[in-house]
Amino acid sequence: MKNGKLKIIFFFSLMIFVIMFITLLVLSAATIFLIHFGILTGHGPKPLLIVFALMSLAVSTILSNVCIRKMVRPILEINEAAQKVARGDFEVKVSEQSIMAEVSAMAHNFNLMTQELAGMETFRSDFISNVSHEFKTPLSAIEGYATLLQDKTLTAQKREFYVSKILYNSRRLSTLTGNILLLSRLENQEINGSQEWFSLDEQLRQIILLFENQWTEKNLDMDIELESVAYYGNPNLLAQVWQNLIDNAVKFTGEGGRISIRLNRSASSVRVSVSDTGIGMSEEVKGHVFERFYQGDSSHSTQGNGLGLALAQRIVLLHGGSIEAESPLENPVPASATDGTSPAAGTDSGTQKGRGTTFLVTLPLKS
Repeated sequence: MKNGKLKIIFFFSLMIFVIMFITLLVLSAATIFLIHFGILTGHGPKPLLIVFALMSLAVSTILSNVCIRKMVRPILEINEAAQKVARGDFEVKVSEQSIMAEVSAMAHNFNLMTQELAGMETFRSDFISNVSHEFKTPLSAIEGYATLLQDKTLTAQKREFYVSKILYNSRRLSTLTGNILLLSRLENQEINGSQEWFSLDEQLRQIILLFENQWTEKNLDMDIELESVAYYGNPNLLAQVWQNLIDNAVKFTGEGGRISIRLNRSASSVRVSVSDTGIGMSEEVKGHVFERFYQGDSSHSTQGNGLGLALAQRIVLLHGGSIEAESPLENPVPASATDGTSPAAGTDSGTQKGRGTTFLVTLPLKS
């Protein structure tokens, strides 16, 4: 017995014992009744055996039917609920109250399953909705500019401008598709077979140089301190992490701002921090910043698609590490320097009072 519930084998044994005991009790009472009224007098053993057999069969059948109905009822309820789940109803629940421990556990697990399926269905619907929105925006832009290009009276300057917009939105689609596919592959992937030793500090330097044109154009002050670190991991995946973090910092730091990148090593781990002096993020944004397709404003800024930080977090977790976002604002604002977010309408990210954002990545060192 566990938590006041019986094991199903013990329950079966108890039911059989109860049926046999009640059957014998009824037969004994019937025998005493027949003897008392002299009904058995003058009859041979054969009729008596037939009568007792019929009585025993009738009593045991009635008792078995009552007991089995009680035992099978919760299983039938689970079966009916399972049919509803098969038809797409994931809100169905079954009672977990049963004298049998195994049936109670099965009902509990069934409810957990439907709860998980309901969550997955909600996620699937949201995912499809978000993907549709993110694809629709650049596709509409491409269609619009392509239509404008059909005007044969366009100047060369206008034509070049429209072509550049088509290329820009094509790259957005390519990046979005690549991130979705990579996230899908990483969901249940192990990275043990694709790890190698590489220079983490050199990788960071190379990625910082990839954004040289952007931070030079915005006249950003780049403060870089990188310790020499040999790291064992997947260099291609980790490169995605640094690209996303540095890209965000450059995008959302105002003109003449400052970006600090640090790489420090301890006895058991390495820490990479990317800090900026941009608008920062509110507590609400910090709570959702690593969710897929999350963007700090409701307008779905064209600067991102809300997948970069979700991808970065998944890659870091695959390496056994952690990633955190910090933004100690003096005057919290609703928007954030996060992947795909932008300052609130009418604000200047270069002058908005705040202390910026810091993303801190901690990775374990191979012993």
